[in-house]
Amino acid sequence: MKPTARYLPHARNRSRGGTPIAAAASLVGAAALVLSGCGTENDSGGAADGSVTLGFVNGANTNFHSCLLKAVEATAKTDGAKVYSANSKQDAGTELSNIEDMISRNVDALIVQTVNVDALEGDIAKAKAAGIPIFLTSVATDDMSDVLGVAKVDLKKVGAMDAGWIGTDAAGKDVKVGIVAGAPGAASDLLVGGFKAGLPANAKVVANQPGMFNPVKAQEVAENMIQANPDLDYAFVANEEMGFAVRKAFDAAGAEDVKIVTTNGTDEGLAAVKSGDFSATVANSAMTIGQTAVKNTIALLDKDKAVDKIANIPLLLVTKDNLSEAPQYCPK
Repeated sequence: MKPTARYLPHARNRSRGGTPIAAAASLVGAAALVLSGCGTENDSGGAADGSVTLGFVNGANTNFHSCLLKAVEATAKTDGAKVYSANSKQDAGTELSNIEDMISRNVDALIVQTVNVDALEGDIAKAKAAGIPIFLTSVATDDMSDVLGVAKVDLKKVGAMDAGWIGTDAAGKDVKVGIVAGAPGAASDLLVGGFKAGLPANAKVVANQPGMFNPVKAQEVAENMIQANPDLDYAFVANEEMGFAVRKAFDAAGAEDVKIVTTNGTDEGLAAVKSGDFSATVANSAMTIGQTAVKNTIALLDKDKAVDKIANIPLLLVTKDNLSEAPQYCPK
């Protein structure tokens, strides 16, 4: 960890290796790097003025990731921080390249929504060698000693909560369950692992295929799944965007009775719960994750502020019975 002075406003003109920070901040990153002006589209410098500079490396382009970016940008703007953002598009190699770009910009800290937990070891080592701390979103590493902090979503618990709903709804009857996972690695593996572990013995998983967090792919997976298992009772889908595509495929196949459980808690997802298209969803607010990540990163950089290293994001299993309790998912 770098000395405290690294993060204070009066240290912003310090240079690294003879290269002024102002010059480092003007370097052009790789093509994958997308500059973010904290919501200011015409900011050619890529960031709003602020005393702390953050790099945000996002993992993909799903609704969750878009809302996460909005929350990071809005919170940084409110808290007077600069933000540079990049998207790794579900590729671990691109993620590392994005982190290298952020290092070249001499950011004070990196916020990373990883595409794969296995990729984090190299990411953290690269940032540590450059003296730049990493704050994680959604997932934590087994060894947090080299990580600044994390806004953690207990993804295994998310899966287990959906599995618990199926267990209650099935009421001891033997049922068949299909899984439409996301992209292998990181979030999807944890979600599916928690879901499978949480299912009762009377619930048998008859299909488990990745939808790659892509609605088109998820619909294709669902079409094949229902054709092979026309007596399917339930489906667990790794996010709501895919869930809508799965619902469409099931309905087209005459399988309207298959009950879908999923996760996110978007406005659209809650509406689907209300209508019955989804039976349940686990709300884990992208807005809360982004807000927590920025605020805690800034606080943890300031040694005088007491903030927990691990911040657990609240989870809520949402059904028709408690729709009004769901948290806001995305910044407006």
